[in-house]
Amino acid sequence: MIPEEENSFMNDRLSNRIIILTFLIFLTAPAALAQHGGKAEPLRIEFKRGATSTTINGQVRGSEEAEYVLAAKKGQRVTMRLRSVPARSAVFQILDPDNDKLSLAQGNYDLLGTLPKSGDYLITVSRPKQSKGTSRYKMIVTIR
Repeated sequence: MIPEEENSFMNDRLSNRIIILTFLIFLTAPAALAQHGGKAEPLRIEFKRGATSTTINGQVRGSEEAEYVLAAKKGQRVTMRLRSVPARSAVFQILDPDNDKLSLAQGNYDLLGTLPKSGDYLITVSRPKQSKGTSRYKMIVTIR
């Protein structure tokens, strides 16, 4: 028979392990959901102080989408270039602040034009066809 003090100590250790395990599950669940079908917040595109251009590297698989938000003002000129490996295996779509599709894109790989509205623009990068495989991409965003 286990003495009561030792039994109490073992119960306390088990309780502590259960608490830690529960905490770890809650801590890692959002990341797991974002990777496997959950909806994560879009990443905000930011420029270094004094810079007008930034480069974003990423990858999408199958039906995954990568989402970005770009804050811009009406009348600003924007240039976006999307390069992927394999070639042309990733495309982008841009929605203006009113969630209307921006028609400045040239073939879903390049964009050049003057922005019609002020606010947040949503940029979605995906594979052109929701097929198996991975697309690694580099997106260069310039705004003036």
